[in-house]
Amino acid sequence: MSALTLIRHNAHRVDVDGHAMLMHVPTTSLFALDGVARDVYDLFRREPAIDAELLRARLGAQHDPETLSDCLQSFLALDILRDADAPETPRPIAKVDEIPLSTIVLNVNTGCNLACTYCYKEDLTTPAKGQKMGFETARASFELLLKQAHARDRVNVVFFGGEPLSNMPLIREVVAYAVPRAAELGKTVDFSLTTNATLLTPELVDWFDAHRFALTVSMDGPKALHDANRKTVGGKGSYDLVARNVRMLLSRYRARPVGVRVTLTRGVTDVIGIHDHLKNDLGFHEVGFGPATSGPIAVFNLDDGALKAVFEDMKTLGRRYVEAACRGENIGFSNMHQLLTDIAQGTKKAVPCGAGLGMLAVDRQGDLHLCHRFVGSEQPTYGNVADGIDVPKLARFIEGAQDRSSYGCRTCRIRSICAGGCYHEAYARQGDPYAPVWHYCDLMRDWVDFGIEAYVRIMQANPAFFRTQLEPRTARPAAPMAATKEVIQ
Repeated sequence: MSALTLIRHNAHRVDVDGHAMLMHVPTTSLFALDGVARDVYDLFRREPAIDAELLRARLGAQHDPETLSDCLQSFLALDILRDADAPETPRPIAKVDEIPLSTIVLNVNTGCNLACTYCYKEDLTTPAKGQKMGFETARASFELLLKQAHARDRVNVVFFGGEPLSNMPLIREVVAYAVPRAAELGKTVDFSLTTNATLLTPELVDWFDAHRFALTVSMDGPKALHDANRKTVGGKGSYDLVARNVRMLLSRYRARPVGVRVTLTRGVTDVIGIHDHLKNDLGFHEVGFGPATSGPIAVFNLDDGALKAVFEDMKTLGRRYVEAACRGENIGFSNMHQLLTDIAQGTKKAVPCGAGLGMLAVDRQGDLHLCHRFVGSEQPTYGNVADGIDVPKLARFIEGAQDRSSYGCRTCRIRSICAGGCYHEAYARQGDPYAPVWHYCDLMRDWVDFGIEAYVRIMQANPAFFRTQLEPRTARPAAPMAATKEVIQ
């Protein structure tokens, strides 16, 4: 054989309880290394290039030639090994010819009755000054979604704000129009909504239940922590009202599990205490955390030290999650759900999310944005619901987002999970939606390694957990578990 070399950025080894696990970076697939694969991999890690003679000299006494050859072929097929003289292959860029939407986000009102200190929305205003979307814009948005989703059986409409419940007449009109209209085309439409819960009433909850809305509540934990940032426009804490409405919501709502999203800011970082209050005291199905690092008021953003401490606390909660999963229990920690789903299904991302591809957001004037976070920002728009998507302009953005080689992403071991990170986070912090979220990079690599350890431990103790708890949670079909348990031989 000609001399071969290890393509280090395509493989990452993590040892877990005596199991040598190799993550195939381009596909996030996990392989358990047997003895020969472990010896071959370790040898190539030590040497810049290895030919047949050196391979026989180092490993010929431990393994027979056929076994070594089979192992090399497996590594070559995965592009973990490559001819030492072969040039580096550029990352393939998938051409974007159409935008196959599955989701449209309607920004139904720029007004909000809360004045959260960390809010990223650049167009946010008070309820009295809120600019509401009209039905014709919403109707045209849904028709655009149906047109772009011609090959899909299901579509999703997300109502966003401001506080979306402040424009309930529009939400009711959209649902009344969308359900029969989708049915005419043989499609099912799902509805999603994120709310601060201040305007919830029993009548609204029952209506949402009847239409099977996917509901998420924004709430930051126990009273002292929640009220620190989530105040009314008049400056009063909102916890008492929100908690009362949440208890009412959870006692009546049966259509789908209700989750809560927490924003962690400086001084609001008690991950364990917040989770336990929201999950165990109030009864949310699951709790997800989002650290604030690029909000408009820097004093509320987490600095590097606080961010690192938050990730350590998330790992502590993650260990509790693993212990429960091994017993067949689910403690409802959204971040761990997503991490394990990425690992179990072998996530392979060319771009960080569906923004601009599977999803677009619409403002009150009908202009199309990459996602709801960009509505009201100074970033470009990509057409209008009246005229359609500016496909060439949007395609240029998506194609550009696929290659972040100049930023260092090409050799990152979590590039297929992260793909550079959130466009809006990069834009808000660095002014460039393509820039990687540098402040997260090392922490995210460590978080993924933690996820690999968690995955292996749960698979060893209770593999059914993935089938019973994770697969029902995701809308897309789960990849076969066998794909992540292969042994390289």
